[in-house]
Amino acid sequence: MQREPARVHETGAWLRRSAQDLRAAQHDLTAHPPLFEDVLFHCQQSVEKAFKAFLVWHDRPFRRTHSLEEIGQQCADVDPSLEQVVNGAVPLTAYAWKFRYPGDVEPPTQEEAERALTLAHQTFEAVLARIPPEAHP
Repeated sequence: MQREPARVHETGAWLRRSAQDLRAAQHDLTAHPPLFEDVLFHCQQSVEKAFKAFLVWHDRPFRRTHSLEEIGQQCADVDPSLEQVVNGAVPLTAYAWKFRYPGDVEPPTQEEAERALTLAHQTFEAVLARIPPEAHP
């Protein structure tokens, strides 16, 4: 089946950005000392962009938001098998802003960063499995 070239391109662009955020998170984890705050931010960003890629592929509009619950639910509405993936990723939403600004917040731990990276990888792979290969990065 022939796919719309523009949709293939735009979906691939979102997936490439998502993959870059995953790569940045992995790199930040290996820094000396590790940049846990940045790992968490990039994990949230990766999931957000993967969900948006899925919505673009299915020609579903979305508003500008960092809420993984909102955009994830839109994905699950299209494909209910994503519900568990979405529920697992929702807690990453706070990392879009939690450590980005000065304030009194407890610094993240290595365990928290590693757990978020695992969730981001799982979410990326789940979305990738539901998008045809011609749109893959």
